[in-house]
Amino acid sequence: MAYGAKDISILKGLQPVRERPGMYIGSTGPSGLHHLVYEVVDNSVDEALAGYATRIDVSLLADGGCRVVDNGRGIPVEAHPEYPDKSAAEVVLTMLHAGGKFGGEGYKISGGLHGVGVSVVNALSRRLELEIERDGGRFEQTFVDGGEPVGPLTRVGDSGATGTTVTFWPDPTIMEELEFRAQTLVERLREMAFLNKGLEIVFRDERSAEPTELVFKYEGGIVDFVAHLNASKEPLFARVIDISDTYDSGEVEIALQWNTGFYEGLHSFANNIATTEGGMHEEGFKKSLTNVVNRYARQKGHLKEKDENLLGEDIREGLTAIVSVKLRNPQFEGQTKTKLGNTEIRSFVEKATNEKLADWLEEHPNEAKAIVMKSSQAARARMAARQARDLTRRKSLLESALMPGKLADCSTRNAAEAELFIVEGDSAGGSAKKARNPQFQAILPIRGKILNVERSRLDKMFRNEEIQALISASGTGISEEFDISKLRYHKIILMSDADVDGSHIRTLLLTFFYRQLPEIVKGGFVYIAQPPLYGAKLGKDERAYLKDDAALAAFEAEHAGRKIEVSRFKGLGEMDWQELGETTMSPATRTLLQVSVEDAAIADEIFSTLMGDDVDARRGFIQANAKDVRFLDI
Repeated sequence: MAYGAKDISILKGLQPVRERPGMYIGSTGPSGLHHLVYEVVDNSVDEALAGYATRIDVSLLADGGCRVVDNGRGIPVEAHPEYPDKSAAEVVLTMLHAGGKFGGEGYKISGGLHGVGVSVVNALSRRLELEIERDGGRFEQTFVDGGEPVGPLTRVGDSGATGTTVTFWPDPTIMEELEFRAQTLVERLREMAFLNKGLEIVFRDERSAEPTELVFKYEGGIVDFVAHLNASKEPLFARVIDISDTYDSGEVEIALQWNTGFYEGLHSFANNIATTEGGMHEEGFKKSLTNVVNRYARQKGHLKEKDENLLGEDIREGLTAIVSVKLRNPQFEGQTKTKLGNTEIRSFVEKATNEKLADWLEEHPNEAKAIVMKSSQAARARMAARQARDLTRRKSLLESALMPGKLADCSTRNAAEAELFIVEGDSAGGSAKKARNPQFQAILPIRGKILNVERSRLDKMFRNEEIQALISASGTGISEEFDISKLRYHKIILMSDADVDGSHIRTLLLTFFYRQLPEIVKGGFVYIAQPPLYGAKLGKDERAYLKDDAALAAFEAEHAGRKIEVSRFKGLGEMDWQELGETTMSPATRTLLQVSVEDAAIADEIFSTLMGDDVDARRGFIQANAKDVRFLDI
């Protein structure tokens, strides 16, 4: 086939976004839909970072649109010097990589550094309305069909106010999901308010007969954030430690408080962007925290001369901490901007923590002693866990009597194509073994509800047979021995009954993976199987499988007038192996939900709420989210 210059396409304006939306917003599903809102909100937050905006309003409109209003300076409205026939605002809305964050003095500190934000939202909207107030006037412009301007930016009146209003309606020809989930936006907007002390963010949902409004404003900033995250736990002491400092090109804020739990909740941000892979600011904080606590423990005699130093992981057990830095030229590693690479910030954070935390411990001896005592207990548990792990390793668990025939492994040794089904119950496990393709599908049956690791230390976990089986089957090891390159299956599929007990077991398994093997979850290797709740017969040979009540109602409406025989599956074990294979296991016909962690701080809070000891908090979360369960994205 001939291949020449005529075959080379040049996508102009916003065409690349419409051709490949996933490159810009991740997906065209629920996460991508909400990402559109975040892009607009991030621009408004940057105005707050620059010292101008003090309030942002985010409204979900009754007709499916979203409106974001800020009281910042307003996008510039004069003609752009390079495009004299267009306003600067039109350039920002219709050209990729156009914005005020690439040099110049418009923004000293900014999170939206990619310069594609609001233009991408315009590209993926069927309609976008822009309103700007500045320079004594009110200006409007409308865009349709993926960013085409209906006319030029026009002055429509006078105004003494300043700010920008963006209202957009996602394009149904591109976006798979059009219904915004209020709780997803609430969690993100609350986090932004925590990270920007004193910024008022108002959320309105106008889609029901009784519109709701929530106001987020935290004068304590990240100190309030830590208190919020620890609200579903039991704090070790009442005070939240607050550390802040500034230097020539930025500032650091750190808030920390311990709780009686066993998990580290350290969450870092750079210019309001969640740095989920950490970076130099986290490194500096961790190193300094370890040194300061050990030095204090030695000085006060809590650690004797013969005692080994506490490890960083011992000291961080039960720690909830936010490390937030603002800097002029952040260097983010990778396309996803999840790891901060600026080396100078490491020594700055280390210096601030060394000085301020040491002073705090001296001034609060009771709290300081509680930190050291908890860290010492963690160290003893770590040593006990190591002994238990060594014992487990010696028994070579997969070949020992502890798991006789439990793991039906697959024959491939290519982890990229291998799948592990973790199945609830021996009966369902037996069906799954018959239904699987033994070349690439392995089956691990588990008995009933596994240990709730949210309330258990590592040493207790190693004594639990089901947990041992999960660790051994994954192949990665755990804790300091964890190595993601040794993961034996790139699809770990949780397969439980489509009922309340099945949901509980699935949540226990998710808690285990998120708390003990988080890189497996963050890497996108964990999936949830979608077994049907109903089987439907139409006549002699026609049969359909329906996931839930909503699918059943839609099915009944579509074959209205025909005789349908509906049966409900009480569990996986009720299906014969052919049905289980066809509906839930075969790659050709199954549906899988991939588990993702978009925001570690929010996920941390959710797991503590669902699996912790605070019953009222758990009840409140379930009541608030039950109606949105189809969107559950931990």
